Amino acid sequence: MLSTTVRIRIQEILHRISMGDGVSLQERIYVNKYASRNQNVSSWLRKASHIQRNKGKCEPVDELLNGLDLCSSDPLSTYNPDQDDLGEWFTGAPAWVRKS
Repeated sequence: MLSTTVRIRIQEILHRISMGDGVSLQERIYVNKYASRNQNVSSWLRKASHIQRNKGKCEPVDELLNGLDLCSSDPLSTYNPDQDDLGEWFTGAPAWVRKS
């Protein structure tokens, strides 16, 4: 569980990441430390990175993916049904998606 001060600091850093503003290496390490141990922080980091990559694109599908947290952490990751196994493609997804 995160303390209020830690949560606020992490969310402030993630907001700057999503806006494309400068974030120091120490701040990235700080966020990644919590993201590796806390699923919520990991989800927030993925969303911030996805928003930064898709800045300017305001399509309903992107908004849906952001809301469901189904976006990939890898910016170059795409699903190809001819070459990829759907089960393997969702290995990095949250537990609630893998169980469905």
